This record gives sequence, structure tokens and C-alpha cells, in this order.
Amino acid sequence: MLEDLHLKIRNITAEDYPQLKELMDSVYDDIGGAWPLHTIEKLIKDFPEGQICLIDHDQIVGVALSSQVDYERFSNPHTYDDLIGHRETILNNKKGDAIYGLDVLISPDYRGYRLGRRLYEARKELCRQHNLRAILAGGRIPSYYEHMDEMTPLEYLEAVKERKIYDPILSFQLSNDFQVTRLLKQYMPEDEKSQGYATLLEWKNIFFEPETTVIQSRKTLVRAGAIQWQMREVESVDELLKQVEYFIDAVSDYKSDFAIFPEFFNAPLMGLSPDQSNQTEAVRFLASFTERFKTEMSQLAVSYNINVITGSMPLLEDEVMYNVSYLCRRDGTIEEQRKIHITPHERRDWIIEGGDELNVFDTDAGRVGILICYDVEFPELGRLLADQDMDILFVPFWTDTKNGYLRVRRCAQARAIENECYVVICGSCGNLPQVENLDIQYAQSAVFSPSDFSYPHDAVMSETTPNTEMIMFSDLDLDKLKLTRSEGSVNNLKDRRHDLYTLVRKKVDKA
Repeated sequence: MLEDLHLKIRNITAEDYPQLKELMDSVYDDIGGAWPLHTIEKLIKDFPEGQICLIDHDQIVGVALSSQVDYERFSNPHTYDDLIGHRETILNNKKGDAIYGLDVLISPDYRGYRLGRRLYEARKELCRQHNLRAILAGGRIPSYYEHMDEMTPLEYLEAVKERKIYDPILSFQLSNDFQVTRLLKQYMPEDEKSQGYATLLEWKNIFFEPETTVIQSRKTLVRAGAIQWQMREVESVDELLKQVEYFIDAVSDYKSDFAIFPEFFNAPLMGLSPDQSNQTEAVRFLASFTERFKTEMSQLAVSYNINVITGSMPLLEDEVMYNVSYLCRRDGTIEEQRKIHITPHERRDWIIEGGDELNVFDTDAGRVGILICYDVEFPELGRLLADQDMDILFVPFWTDTKNGYLRVRRCAQARAIENECYVVICGSCGNLPQVENLDIQYAQSAVFSPSDFSYPHDAVMSETTPNTEMIMFSDLDLDKLKLTRSEGSVNNLKDRRHDLYTLVRKKVDKA
């Protein structure tokens, strides 16, 4: 037991290097010992406040070394070498918004006094003073080698969390309010005791105030509201638009970021067409209202502060009919996605042609794509959207029979798995005998996720009661997608064999 302790915390200077080297050599004898002098000197020069030592009288007994990093970069998978530059210099980003804990070590003679907590608290206070987002650290698991034959690294982490196993580093970090956010592979390959593994640990600064406003910040938890719409007879356009506003209002009340309508949701207006016997004229009559619906639904998106996917509507342009969906953002801007693959019925009876543009749209709640009904049955489209970093795919659909619906549903589920994204499908129900081809509907709207441990066991986030008018909500965690794409059980996007096949989008000559 030590006596006559006189402990003090201060910043490290270059003159401390001989003592620092002796301490690091004794503690890190299994992974190469101390950093060279020029490494420590550069750390002190680049981030002097982040280099902290604990001294007893004039003897260094504990050390915490840190650098500044970009949070987005180092809260994702990385290795220790990603922090190292030329000639073993530590890379320091002076504009970084997080602290990276490089090392914390206590002299073996001073263990048992909980002195490491003092260094951690000093780091936390530094994080608060500099208004940084968080402290990140790659934590070794040096006792893992003793258990590697009977458990995986993840099982080992769970055992440490449950205090069935004591790990000198991880157990200590967990007791200091750090959270394990992921397992890092090959973090430090030379670390034989940890078998190259490390935990990515994070301590969040709850007092952090970002320079950007809340309006400019990126949402990571997104709520989608799908409207399973019932086809019903209407007397006027105003009557149907009141129903649209009712549902947008209701979905907005539940703080949704998106409201999605089905394909051809306003088709009941065809019942007002002067020529009911001519389907081509009836759909042209319906198209005469599309501009009004687009404008008014955009105004509703702004008024109710929600992004609206307008299902789809017929659009007559230069005497050519298209099936188009609009994204009405809550900031008042509008994007469009035309249906690319046209069904035999649409082509034969309504003389609709396919569009040739395919885009992912930025919103304040993620990057989204839209595929209208039949389009989701073509995997090439989903993959092209995934290559543009799509987070959520919206699929407004309209099917009359269950087998038609199941084609859409099962293909949508496949798109979610193969493209590691969320897919929201939304359809209509009810019947409209007075309108040709609208006499029956079949729908069960749903939200699908990738199929992995982070999601529901059946990869279905939520779904409606079949053939019942209702609203469905689902909360979508965009950060889970990042983890799935980097460290999922499988990596469908990363593991494609580009050496064997490619997907090329052709440019269309519109001349």
C-alpha cells in the first residue's frame, strides 16, 4: 500500500518523455511499448490540452493521450492505423468534433486506487469545454485470448457486460459511462491477447451544441406513415381533396416525416368522366386534375410540415400519357418519378408510356427513391438507386388480386434485403363498380427492412390489416443501415462480384 500520496493532474510536456517512455514500455510490452519521442512531441504540438498526465509528487503514474477527429469518420468501422500518419505521427484534425482516446494507462504500482477515473473525468471535462460531440475510443479486450476457444468476440462482450467475465479494459470503460457501439475487426492485428479485436466505445457529451441548427442537422430516426386508402365514390374533386387533407393531417399529428399514398389513389374521379365507356378518355379526364393535386398536396406538405409521396397520378405531356409520382417536400420543393415499366393493362387500355429517368432524392429525413408498383419487380432499378446511397424506397402500388399483390410484396422484400434499405409499400382497398378496372382492390401495406439481427425476425417492420382502410406507422433507424452495410451478417452491396458482372444505366437519346 502506497503512503504519502500527493496526486495532481496536468498536461504533458516534451520534458516528460523519459518518464512517459518508461511507463509505456512497462505497460505495453506486448504490443510494442512506447511511442517514439517525435510522435509525442507532435501530439503535444497539435492538441496540447488532450495530453494529460497524473503525477505523484514529481513522478508520472498515469497518462491519457488523445487526438481530435471527425465524429462521422471514426464512429464508423476503422483500425488503429487509420489514426497513424507518416513516421508514426498521430493524425490530428483541428476541426474535428470529437476526441479520440488513444491511450490510458496507469502504473502497475498505482493500480487499485481508481486513478484511471481521474484521467477519464479530465478528458470528459475537456470534451465539454471544447464543445465537442463525444469521446471515441478503440478499446482492447486483452482477456479475450483466455476465452477464445469457447466463445466468439460478441459473446465475450456480452459476458463482460453481464459481469460474468472481468476484462481489465472493457469492464473499466463500461463503468465510466462508455457505450460499446460496435466490434472492430483487425483493429490492432499485433494485439494477440485481443486477437486483433477491439470495441468501439463512445461517451456522448450531452451539453454539445452543434454549430448547425436543428433544421440543418440530419435526422437518424425517421417516421413513415402509409395511408391504406379506400376507393370510394366521390361527387367532386373538392370532396376527394378533403379526404387527402384529412389523412395528411392525421399522419402529421403523429410526428411522421413522410406520408405515402397509393398508386392512382384519385382514380375514383374517373367516375365523373363524361364518357364512361371509353377508358382512354376517362384516364385523360383524370389527368386533367393532376396539376391541381400536385399543387394542393405540395401546399399541404408545407402546412402540415411533412414530406408527402403523392402515390401516383396520370400525367398528359405533349399528348403522351405517363404514370407519375411526386415527392412534395415540406420546404415547398417538388420532385417527380415516372413509372418506367408499364403493365399490359396500362399500355393497352390507358395508352400509358414509360418514363426514362431514375433518381434518388435528398430530403431532411434521408435519401429516398420511388418505384411505382410494377417497377419494384425489376431488381435492376432498386440496385441503381442503391448505388446512389438510397435509405428508403417508397412503392405506391395498385393491385386487384392477391397474387398480383404478392408479386409486389415479395419483390419489395427482396429489394430491401439485396439493397440494404427500408422499403415502404402502400396500396388501396375497397371497390368502385361504376369505374372500369376499379371494381376490386387487394392491399396490405407494409414496411420491410434488411434481414439481420438489428431488425424484426421476419424483416417486417410493420404492416396493415389486409383490405381495411387505415394508417400505418413505422420508425426507421437510418444508422442501423450504416451498420448493416459495414458489419452485417452478410454485405450484399459490398460483396458484389464486379469482376464478373456490372450494371450499367444507358443514356436515353430524346432527340
